[in-house]
Amino acid sequence: MKKWLAHMLLMLATLTTGYPALAGEITPIKEINAAPVNFDGQEVKLKGIPKNPTRLPLVNLKSYVLEDSSGEITVLTEFDLPKMNEEITIRAKVKSLAIVKGDALGLTVTELERYEQQQKI
Repeated sequence: MKKWLAHMLLMLATLTTGYPALAGEITPIKEINAAPVNFDGQEVKLKGIPKNPTRLPLVNLKSYVLEDSSGEITVLTEFDLPKMNEEITIRAKVKSLAIVKGDALGLTVTELERYEQQQKI
């Protein structure tokens, strides 16, 4: 009984803490764009279609725009650029260059991990 009660309290605490995204949950891009200060320093999981790749070898910069049904966001990456127009899922870190009076400035989303899509056989 004590174990069950502890488990229920842990679940309740997790649901009421107000974290923007629970582990393993896909975060809609519009939520980040609408309130980037709420995601500052957080890791999120995003799923969408990459497009508009950019690669600048002189400064070692690679980026792409990730689009889901709710919006789009630019993602910086150190990995190879993903295949364009094929859905991907990534784990990324959201940061703001500065937060002034509650407003986030200089939003960056940096890819930390890319999940392989399951091949249908």
